[in-house]
Amino acid sequence: MTQFINSRETLVTEAIDGMLRAGGESLARVDGYPHIKVVVRSDWDRSKVALVSGGGSGHEPSHAGFVGRGMLTAAVCGDVFASPSVDAVLAGILAVTGKAGCLLIVKNYTGDRLNFGLAAERARAFGLKVEMVVVDDDIALPDLPQARGVAGTLFVHKIAGAMAEDGADLETIAKAAQNVIDKVVSIGMSLDTCTVPGSEREARIPKGKAELGLGIHGEPGVEQVEFTTAKDAMAQVVDKLAPKVGAGPHVALLNNLGGATPLEMSILAQELTQSALGDRITMMVGPAPLMTSLDMRGFSVSLLPLDGTEVQLTADVAPQAWPGCMPVKEPKILPLPDGLSPIQPMPSQNAETRAFIERCCDILIAQEADLNALDAKSGDGDTGSTLSTAARALKDALDRMPLADLTQLYRAIGLELSQTMGGSSGVLLAIFFTAAGDASASGRDAVGALKAGLERIMQVGGAQPGDRTMIDALDPALEALQEDLPAAAKAARAGADHTATITRAKAGRASYISEEKLAGHNDPGAEAVARLFEALV
Repeated sequence: MTQFINSRETLVTEAIDGMLRAGGESLARVDGYPHIKVVVRSDWDRSKVALVSGGGSGHEPSHAGFVGRGMLTAAVCGDVFASPSVDAVLAGILAVTGKAGCLLIVKNYTGDRLNFGLAAERARAFGLKVEMVVVDDDIALPDLPQARGVAGTLFVHKIAGAMAEDGADLETIAKAAQNVIDKVVSIGMSLDTCTVPGSEREARIPKGKAELGLGIHGEPGVEQVEFTTAKDAMAQVVDKLAPKVGAGPHVALLNNLGGATPLEMSILAQELTQSALGDRITMMVGPAPLMTSLDMRGFSVSLLPLDGTEVQLTADVAPQAWPGCMPVKEPKILPLPDGLSPIQPMPSQNAETRAFIERCCDILIAQEADLNALDAKSGDGDTGSTLSTAARALKDALDRMPLADLTQLYRAIGLELSQTMGGSSGVLLAIFFTAAGDASASGRDAVGALKAGLERIMQVGGAQPGDRTMIDALDPALEALQEDLPAAAKAARAGADHTATITRAKAGRASYISEEKLAGHNDPGAEAVARLFEALV
């Protein structure tokens, strides 16, 4: 897989230097590339307890992204998914540790435990006070003698970091860190594996499946489960966590494993707060990429009881990668401003008109996937979704529509589309039907009113026949509709097919697309019009 790297051998050192160049003046690195890769606070007061963590790279922003006031004092970086060497860990300890001592925060992987543990012994031989805690928050593999350390480690960083900043002693901080480790639980889920630089992605998770309980190094999970929706995915994660979670308020850390979009993560946050554990989650960190697994398209949830740690969790920190710990609350909803609250028309019934509108809506809904695929060739792939979303909303609104009054019906449809249909097409169709209602009120017949609506959207939108838009099918269709519906369908199809020969779009998103990518593909808006008329016939 193509990636934005220069070489596998240099990617970690180059990434660290890139972070330092853009990371302000409070960070530095210890000399010793390529074997010693240690990021430290350059503003550190050695009279306080130092916090050193780290491990393999590929989990960014962990660990170097959390070095700074209120969190880590130093991060020791290994190669991708590989533990740092003993010398590298020792360099980190020696660079930041004073008389107050140092706490090593280590994830429970054999390489990390051994290398950090031996470095601690060597540091003690220098006369330094060093304690080590091992995080084992992953509950995915219940029969594993030593559970893995995953994103719950960040709770340890944050709480211990706040205490160190306030001047607590090493024994107190180590005890508090161990208390967090004893109580935090985590589990992850992903739709795909990660891509290790220089290697091919492992095709382990089939389509329609998700892997539950996989590790942050891409290790297989405890099981592959059916994937349907975000709601169901979160329910399965919560089902694993619930037996480990006690009563009382908890803080959740919702972690993006690297490849999920912010949109998906916000949906997962909603589902977590509405889940079986939602009433116990009173604070949340994220959703954000915190301890990733390169580009893994998944998430993890970590839960920690709130037993007096709110002060440390909400204390201000310097690292920008920490998103903050915020209270979970109901969305605040404000009334629509004056002038936007719609005046609802008086509903009326007409069975024939209702059946016709429902038929039109069902046609557009059925074409969603085909139109999206066509739009992906010349736009952003959402024409089908935009039309089907509006069609579903219109069907749901029919009970409050003035179906027996064509003039008011045109206007009501325009109002509904302006509220429910996204993009420029939604605005244009809202204008189309509103103008048709005005024309109908002036005495134009049904076809004449629709033609008046078309004239208005050409005037407002600026597109004309030949510009490769839905107008290329709608204009000839309305002209032919004065004859009959089959003639209109034939004209719409001819207009839509002609758009495949127009390689210089003058309006719409296709105007940004190169000629060679447009050639041979119908405009999706015009195709939608043609398919609507053809299906009506």
